[in-house]
Amino acid sequence: MPKLIIDGQEIEVPAEYTLLQACEEAGAEIPRFCYHERLSIAGNCRMCLVEVKGGPPKPVASCAMGVRDLRPGPNGEPPVVMTRSPMVKKAREGVMEFLLINHPLDCPICDQGGECDLQDQAMAYGVDTSRFHENKRAVEDKYIGPLVKTSMNRCIHCTRCVRFTAEVAGVGDLGAIGRGEDMEITTYLEHALGSELQANVIDLCPVGALTSKPYAFKARPWELTKTESVDVMDAVGSAIRVDSRGREVMRILPRINEAVNEEWISDKTRFVWDGLKTQRLDRPYIRENGRLRPASWAEAFAAIAARVKGTAPDRIGAIAGDLASVEDMFALKSLVAGLGSPHLDCRQDGSTLDPANGRASYLFNATIEGIEQADAILIVGSNPRREAPVLNARIRKRWRMAPVAIGVVGENADLTYSYDYLGAGPDTLADVAAGKGAFAEAFAKAERPLVIVGQGALAREDGAAILGLAARLGARDGWNGLSVLHTAAARVGGLDLGFVPGEGGMAARAMAKAGALDVLFLLGADEIEIEPGAFVVYQGTHGDRGAHRADVILPGAAYTEKSGLYVNTEGRVQRANRAVFPPGDAREDWAILRALSDVLGKRLPFDSLDGLRQALFTAHPHFARLDEIATGDAAGLERLAKAKGKPGKAPFASPVTDFYLTNPIARASAVMAECSALAAGRLPQAAE
Repeated sequence: MPKLIIDGQEIEVPAEYTLLQACEEAGAEIPRFCYHERLSIAGNCRMCLVEVKGGPPKPVASCAMGVRDLRPGPNGEPPVVMTRSPMVKKAREGVMEFLLINHPLDCPICDQGGECDLQDQAMAYGVDTSRFHENKRAVEDKYIGPLVKTSMNRCIHCTRCVRFTAEVAGVGDLGAIGRGEDMEITTYLEHALGSELQANVIDLCPVGALTSKPYAFKARPWELTKTESVDVMDAVGSAIRVDSRGREVMRILPRINEAVNEEWISDKTRFVWDGLKTQRLDRPYIRENGRLRPASWAEAFAAIAARVKGTAPDRIGAIAGDLASVEDMFALKSLVAGLGSPHLDCRQDGSTLDPANGRASYLFNATIEGIEQADAILIVGSNPRREAPVLNARIRKRWRMAPVAIGVVGENADLTYSYDYLGAGPDTLADVAAGKGAFAEAFAKAERPLVIVGQGALAREDGAAILGLAARLGARDGWNGLSVLHTAAARVGGLDLGFVPGEGGMAARAMAKAGALDVLFLLGADEIEIEPGAFVVYQGTHGDRGAHRADVILPGAAYTEKSGLYVNTEGRVQRANRAVFPPGDAREDWAILRALSDVLGKRLPFDSLDGLRQALFTAHPHFARLDEIATGDAAGLERLAKAKGKPGKAPFASPVTDFYLTNPIARASAVMAECSALAAGRLPQAAE
């Protein structure tokens, strides 16, 4: 590796490093506006200037010059780079002076105040005077949708937003028009941005030109309490930070997790916070004479106990919803087992995934980070752009890195990257498995093939047969390419727990049938229609479908209001931390179930969250290993691949028809409702 002398310190760095990366490796701080580690190099802000000894008598843009481009000294000495010389200091002051010629300097009223790169770097590298007295340039604000607010007078043309939408999000919505001082960043005809990742430009913008429209003027960063947590809007488990003030969540931001979401989050993850405040269940309710009335906890528990004690164990069942934590499902499973019922399920959508086939049969075995290692990708019954936008961005990243064969069996949708559309249904998948066609031949030769199987292929009667076909396709020595893409944050945790029907037990769809059961517990289960007949106990957060059907409502805590474990689609155990407290009389779900077990005479063997987790870790040790993936046993896959079953003829369809309204929290959000209406064409694309 080449050697460099940076500020008197000799270091060795890879030849492909830029000068900026080399300086940071040496511990030197290099200011920048346009440069970003995950975007292409633009080299247009000139803030990262350094001096190269023996080079031209002018400062060099360190982001755009590679280490391999430096020449050694006259006697072969390592190149010398200076980041704090008088030339560099004067150059940075000049660049900052130019940047502030047209910047409005409206920091006291700017939403970016306190988190602004320009503000920070002006303090560190700028001067306190300006030699320019001309009028400042004025630029009209642009409409780019309901999520991102524009104040284009502040724009410094770093083009981070343009590069992000083109390179990471994969949509050509943003661009620059005009030249020089007349240059403006805008969308085509000022239409709304069309990406599910568009709001990441808010984090990328180094000034206050692009800010959060729903959060505008709500709070200042120094007023907020920051809590590290994980997202539950999909099964990816993106790392997030929940910012709260008092008992209210004010905003949600991404955290860096290279193995999962890098530093991106979806728009639903970021803006669903207003749904945490509306349509909340904050007290117990009992249905009397067809109407729900407020009740005390004692009354609600007494009503449940009266019904349960007169019901045979095999007439009682439980369904866990898509946002339930592992602890909550473990408590419910323990309670149902104590009541003697085999009827429990966490698969509201009717999925055929079964832990009896081994953990590898329902995990994203290649891992999210492993997508970048795949040399052929087959997507079956999934639209990852709608089901997991952050994971879809990782597929696009792999597609941009080097040529890779991508085939799709299912919906022919815009996934932001080019692919071979092979067909719509199981027949096409069978042809690929049989090696028919050019893509099938290329896939068969791949050393690390990736088969992404979505719930659109598994939540059907022939799901097991389709999974068996996919298992045969993704197997290689030392590589398990079978990767199940879940849509529910709670699903893998529920399958790990064995929250599926016991011997003689009914699945969720069967339990929902009229007359199937007499008492049915719903733990936040809102994505399934419960037919009349059963006495329904709904434990959840919002007045959604489950609450409308309930006979007794027990108000629970949302994911920002409790500490809980979640397992993402690749099997990574993650912990969500409590940022705020639940509203009113609402309580954490495990605590409700513990109190209810006392009334039912089936007391659960724990009195605290620590006690519950101790019992959980004893029964399932892998839950104790945070941020680790317990690898699934591939032996079950071999049995699955050999199992006989005939796939049907119906085409695959993604279970996510509306990306913005997939769960009770999102359906309670006014921001998500506006985004949904805009995407469906019920609102005009451009501002009136």
